[in-house]
Amino acid sequence: MKVIIPKETKERERRVALSPDVVSTLVKAGFECLVEKEAGIQSYFPDKAYETAGAQMVSDRKDLYGQADVVLKVNAPSEEEISWMKKDAVLISLMYAATNPALVEACVKQGISAFSMDAIPRISRAQKMDVLSSQANLAGYKAVIIGAAALGKIFPLLMTAAGTLKPAKVVIMGAGVAGLQAIATAKRLGAIVEVSDIRPETKEQVESLGGKFIEFKGDDSIKVEGGYVKNVSEDFLKKQQALITKHISEADLVITTALIPGRKAPVLITEDMVKAMRMGSVIVDMAVEQGGNCVLSEINKHVVKHGVTIIGEANLPSLLPLNASELYAKNISAFLTHLAKKDGFLWELEEEITKGSLIVHKGVAVHPSVAQAVPA
Repeated sequence: MKVIIPKETKERERRVALSPDVVSTLVKAGFECLVEKEAGIQSYFPDKAYETAGAQMVSDRKDLYGQADVVLKVNAPSEEEISWMKKDAVLISLMYAATNPALVEACVKQGISAFSMDAIPRISRAQKMDVLSSQANLAGYKAVIIGAAALGKIFPLLMTAAGTLKPAKVVIMGAGVAGLQAIATAKRLGAIVEVSDIRPETKEQVESLGGKFIEFKGDDSIKVEGGYVKNVSEDFLKKQQALITKHISEADLVITTALIPGRKAPVLITEDMVKAMRMGSVIVDMAVEQGGNCVLSEINKHVVKHGVTIIGEANLPSLLPLNASELYAKNISAFLTHLAKKDGFLWELEEEITKGSLIVHKGVAVHPSVAQAVPA
């Protein structure tokens, strides 16, 4: 099968779907890899490295798509790019299909099949394919680094002849993959770390990393599936805001990570809470692309509101393109070799990983999240 790797075209995107090392592995497994020229340049992978790995470099993007049996991307292609694909070709990328009906419809119209990397089930045997975790891990690290860079003070306790400097206080909201990496990074830099999460089972993980867990009781509105919070009531969010306000008002850096798949991000920090914060403190809103956990954050901007710097970087993994691309490449390669051999796809439609991630099958929308919304 011909596997193609186009250059990413989304604004501010620096990742690429496959690294030269992973291309070499796929070529040895019998796949033919075609890579768009300069696809890996922003991830620091030169064309020569892909050629050495056994890939063929192609300069014409339309021709590249036209040759593809399989398209591997980070972000989903445009509707025009999908129209260049052969009938029965296969797309594998991040799709967020439930909130992107036009993309699903374009796949249906073209008669292709499409797998969404963000829909891979969170089960133990799919861990090596779990792109959301691999990228969130890097994002959690980078959130602390850019927050520290924007803060007008150092993180660790520092004793000098001129006096003692107190350590910075960091509040992290959400102890998922990104939050846990943020805790570890902030602690390594010497900060005092407090952590809020509505899932009580995360307390042990937080404390094992040296963070202090902010405890409060949940309620029946909280629904957790596959490690993700799927639903939470407005009343509970208000109670959470009231409890966390004191901690935020004393913080130097606040990092928010709360996302609800397929829905707008919950508001955790109101304008009044920002007003109560110290002048010069910093908020890094990791949920800004889905509406933001802070009401004052602006996508892809650093803004100062009420003396507080609010950072709304929508694509934190892309700020670490080398590592992010290396990890994504291993995720997507593991996924591809689970689904297919060199001569074609297995199409085990009842197998859990296949069934959970297959959005469109040969021109028919099949995933439960989109099957009713998109006409066949």
